[in-house]
Amino acid sequence: MMKGLKIMYKSIGYALVALIAVAMAGCDDNDSFSASAGNVLTFSTDTVRIDTLFSTVPSTTRSFWVYNNSGDGIRCSSVSLENGDKSGFRVNVDGTYLSPASSYTATDVEIRKGDSIRVFVELTSSTNGAETPQLLEDNLVFQLESGVTQKVNLTAYTWDALKLTNAVITSDTTFSTARPILVYGGITVAEGATLTLAAGTTLYFHDGAGIDVYGRLCTEGQAGNEVVLRGDRLDNMFDYLPYDLMSGLWNGLTFHASSYDNTLAFTDIHSTFDGVVCDSADATRPKLTMRHCTIHNCQGYGLRATNSLLVLENCQLTNAMQGSVCINGGDVTMNFCTLAQYYPFDSNRGPALAYYATSDSPLLRMDFVNGIVTGFADDQVFGGADNDSTAFNYRFVSSILRTPEVSDSARIVNVIFEDVSDTAAIQGTKHFQLVSHDTQHYDFHLSAQSTAIDRASTDYATATDRDGTTRDATPDIGCYERVKE
Repeated sequence: MMKGLKIMYKSIGYALVALIAVAMAGCDDNDSFSASAGNVLTFSTDTVRIDTLFSTVPSTTRSFWVYNNSGDGIRCSSVSLENGDKSGFRVNVDGTYLSPASSYTATDVEIRKGDSIRVFVELTSSTNGAETPQLLEDNLVFQLESGVTQKVNLTAYTWDALKLTNAVITSDTTFSTARPILVYGGITVAEGATLTLAAGTTLYFHDGAGIDVYGRLCTEGQAGNEVVLRGDRLDNMFDYLPYDLMSGLWNGLTFHASSYDNTLAFTDIHSTFDGVVCDSADATRPKLTMRHCTIHNCQGYGLRATNSLLVLENCQLTNAMQGSVCINGGDVTMNFCTLAQYYPFDSNRGPALAYYATSDSPLLRMDFVNGIVTGFADDQVFGGADNDSTAFNYRFVSSILRTPEVSDSARIVNVIFEDVSDTAAIQGTKHFQLVSHDTQHYDFHLSAQSTAIDRASTDYATATDRDGTTRDATPDIGCYERVKE
């Protein structure tokens, strides 16, 4: 027994000696460091660019690699932020945070030959007092033991924003500012109060935020100076895809039952969950009027309205997962509107237009005039009532519809039905300037070849408002387009 143990110990001893010899040989090879000025570092980038971000709001993390492709190890006597605490950049070098306590410096950083380290960069900038984005720069300085200095530039644009958190509007209020308004938690417009958004105002909504309207909301955008409601992500998901082109970034607008006489003019609403929701109300009182507005790229519905009185003129409602427009009863007029369904993020998308009637929400009127309804699928128009006694009143006039042809002279007047089997016809995406599913870029202005041009009925060129006022309702560009200079 003792003899066996001696043999075992001897074997373990030989093995340990062999391992130590291998380790020492490896150390001798990798721990050879040179102070030659000819040995320098290589970086995966010479500039770390952080997308435009709001002042005082932390950025996402960027990173880059530092390679040693020389024939010997390289020591950095220091790696430091050139401007220290003045810029707001935060850096971690190979697991060492450049903290205030260390004077924003890491010392004795070693990179053996053929090896690499990773550097992580973030930024929280201070306010700068300017109305436009301002360039912010710093340098990460690598001071080599040889005396050679190498730098990686850190750069970003930072933008001062006005911040609102769980804002409640209890009296008539106007937002009018060239600076962005950053919204956390949401905005509630109380019953009896009116929130007005002046031309040129942009609201950036954080995840989960939106506007709940119990009182009244008015936007006063103008051609070339729109009101914009969007998400607050200014960075990119991928190099080719800004977060602003993604859907579901914020919660959109909800007009609750107590809300009436809302008006949206030249307003761009995009990248929401639901774009606009109108709760059931008195369908004889104006709920919402939209003129020259866009609702685009929604993870839920573009516009969903229940038993509401709505007027839409020169509006674009496009690319919404559940459907571009869904009408559940009420009184709805759409004139010179484009409804298109090319939602790119899910193949199980709803139709461009759906309209329904129930005993609780009869469809008093749904007039679709001088417009286009189209999309990926062969049928983009759905409608129905829960029983024959429910009011179900609708008309399509001088429009282009992507749906199987229907003969009903009382309800279908001067309508062109897209023939999906005719691949040579100008229809579907061919109506528009740009529909790029790969990059998620879209321009729904009419192309020069669109069959919609000059086909609008002049009988509907003049609109009569609910108060009896008449005005020109024709678009400035094409026939079925909203105006967007």
